[in-house]
Amino acid sequence: TPECSLTMLSCGSFSSDVLALPIFKQEESNLPPDSENKILPFQYVLCAATSPAIKLHDETLTYLNQGQSYEIRMLDNRKLGELPEITGKMVKSIIRVVFHDRRLQYTEHQQLESWRWNRPGDRILDLDIPMSVGMVDPRANPTQLNTVEFLWDPSKRTSVFIQVHCISTEFTMRKHGGEKGVPFRIQIDTFKENDGEEYTEHLHSASCQVKVFKPKGADRKQKTDREKMEKRAPQEKEKYQPSYETTILTECSPWPEVTYVNNSPSPGFNSSHNSFPVAEGNGSPSHQPELIVQNLLPVATPQDAQQWLHRNRFSPFCRLFTNFSGADLLKLTREDVIQICGPADGIRLFNALKGRVVRPRLTVYVCQESQQAREQQQKHENGDAASMYHAIYLEDLTAVELTEKIAQLFNISPRQISQIFKQGPTGIHVLVSDEMIQNFQDEVCFVLDTMKGECHSVVFSFTTNIGGW
Repeated sequence: TPECSLTMLSCGSFSSDVLALPIFKQEESNLPPDSENKILPFQYVLCAATSPAIKLHDETLTYLNQGQSYEIRMLDNRKLGELPEITGKMVKSIIRVVFHDRRLQYTEHQQLESWRWNRPGDRILDLDIPMSVGMVDPRANPTQLNTVEFLWDPSKRTSVFIQVHCISTEFTMRKHGGEKGVPFRIQIDTFKENDGEEYTEHLHSASCQVKVFKPKGADRKQKTDREKMEKRAPQEKEKYQPSYETTILTECSPWPEVTYVNNSPSPGFNSSHNSFPVAEGNGSPSHQPELIVQNLLPVATPQDAQQWLHRNRFSPFCRLFTNFSGADLLKLTREDVIQICGPADGIRLFNALKGRVVRPRLTVYVCQESQQAREQQQKHENGDAASMYHAIYLEDLTAVELTEKIAQLFNISPRQISQIFKQGPTGIHVLVSDEMIQNFQDEVCFVLDTMKGECHSVVFSFTTNIGGW
């Protein structure tokens, strides 16, 4: 069967040295000493070819194209009677894209946050829902861009398709074209339900080493490696592994370890409050962070303040303000925030805390002539009436924008306004242009006079009332 052939391929592809490598954050592997002799309960197969330029005792390396969908087959390898408690039940698997190099593992949080700011709204790892088979209840946490999870039944055929959107050269010290890209790991951790019906009891973990290239770059790299190997002498070729059509994920320690998973479980499948559903339409998770529209209040608790910082895209500074309440943050001066966060982010955070609204480039006030005439008449009668003006806020400083704003003010279509004039010296009418608007004084007041134009159109005439021209 395909499962049997894949199992044989796995045994022939890796040495026992590779199986025992402490490739994650632990300094020593947590695997049992006889792990290479036991049959693993599950097997995961990435349907992408391994590189032919890897030496015999090194771990395989697989090249992937950015954004391309790759199948991972989830295979049940249990012997008869093994793990009967999951028979007929679902298990949960978490797929992660993590760093292979220990140096980058230690700075993982900073690396991922930097990527988030350079690629706003994007995810590192996505599930291709329409192509996947046997996957149930997929989830993607918007705060964990490199992680997806789902339920599946080991007794049924299950294949999930993943897409990796980051490329290896995005995390190199120098990002010019000749810089060598860093390797990633694709890791899968599988869990069963505990007595509380939460998927926190670890069953199995496996991973493989990959590099991600820009679209079609993986195909070119694979071809280059193959051509290099063809040029080598026969005795040299014997020192290298053959290229296999698929990549078998090898057993490894849980990420980062079982106790961490138990203490801080990923979003639960039995809690709608903590779940992050994946959109069904195009297979991409709904990952755009929700922005808070209200200002941070002084009564906000430290937890509320952390949430406000995260949703307003200040996640890199959450740790710095861990114990700050809303009142604490609001007491910070502009200089304080700039010193803590730097000039660019500091100014942005200070403005967000103070709820400052960006001023329009130009504000003009307008009043209808007929309305002003009536109000002036009332003023003579009552002695206390004032003209009623409306504010028009302009950003583009163009005649088209002014036309649209006047149309909104009078609840008509902009197409009904044929022309806009301004009364000039000696009472002449000057056609309003972009250049004229750009030379308006800020907060100048105008009286509008309306006239009938051709084909039921309206002509507006501006007369300066306060502030000269």
